[in-house]
Amino acid sequence: MKQIQLNNGVSMPQLGYGVFQIDDLMQCEQGVSDALQTGYRLIDTAACYGNESAVGRAIAKSGVPREDIFISSKVWIQDAGYDKTMASFQKTLDNLQTDYLDLYLIHMPYGDYFGSWRAMIDLYQAGKIRAIGVCNFLPDRLADLIQSFEVVPAVNQIEIHPFSQRRELRALMAKYRITPMAWAPFAEGQNHLFTHPVLTAIGDQYGKTPAQVTLRWLRQNDIVAIPKSVHLARIRQNFAVDDFSLSDADMAKINKLDTNHPLILDVDTYAEACRLHNITFVQ
Repeated sequence: MKQIQLNNGVSMPQLGYGVFQIDDLMQCEQGVSDALQTGYRLIDTAACYGNESAVGRAIAKSGVPREDIFISSKVWIQDAGYDKTMASFQKTLDNLQTDYLDLYLIHMPYGDYFGSWRAMIDLYQAGKIRAIGVCNFLPDRLADLIQSFEVVPAVNQIEIHPFSQRRELRALMAKYRITPMAWAPFAEGQNHLFTHPVLTAIGDQYGKTPAQVTLRWLRQNDIVAIPKSVHLARIRQNFAVDDFSLSDADMAKINKLDTNHPLILDVDTYAEACRLHNITFVQ
């Protein structure tokens, strides 16, 4: 599996396995086990997913050495702030049955995320985390964080797929060598991604599916992807993207699919809606 070097020198697999929305813990544990057996070495979870413990059990049973697995997790909004982040991080370590994380992320740019970032810097400098980063940070919040601290995020995990390519944000990230990490790389099936005529026609040239074409497009744009599936055949299929390359013409066709706006989560609109209705942030 191709590795990508983060801005602090740490190497990270460019393709991983995500467990968002796998609420059945037995199913989650099996999915992670299947992914590790297939060859995945990046596993992405989060405190708010409620399945860190299942991920930890699967890793412990896998027989794969801990140092060969790149584990990523996230601190959720209700744990924003220095002290709460410290406590949440320890709970995450306990759930995952590990004494360090490879990547720890601020899940949303809300609440006292400056306090969370200070805690994460301390944990990083203490050797408890190999790299730290953020999720869903748009250019204004990302620039603010960069200008306020000496430690620049290594990763920004955001919605990226052929229909929302985030070029302006990626340009800012490139300036600081912040690696983009795509959640929902298949757009959760929106815009008929799995049967889209452009992606299907490109895939037919290589004997690949639209999903594999999408993952290859992300690969060739130096974007980390964490597709989720609970089906072994699909887990294996998503992993099989090293045996073909997209041409410049293929890439150009996919680039034209960009709608210039998110399909799943508009961070600013989401925050405003929750504020107006006085409700707790959820995902």
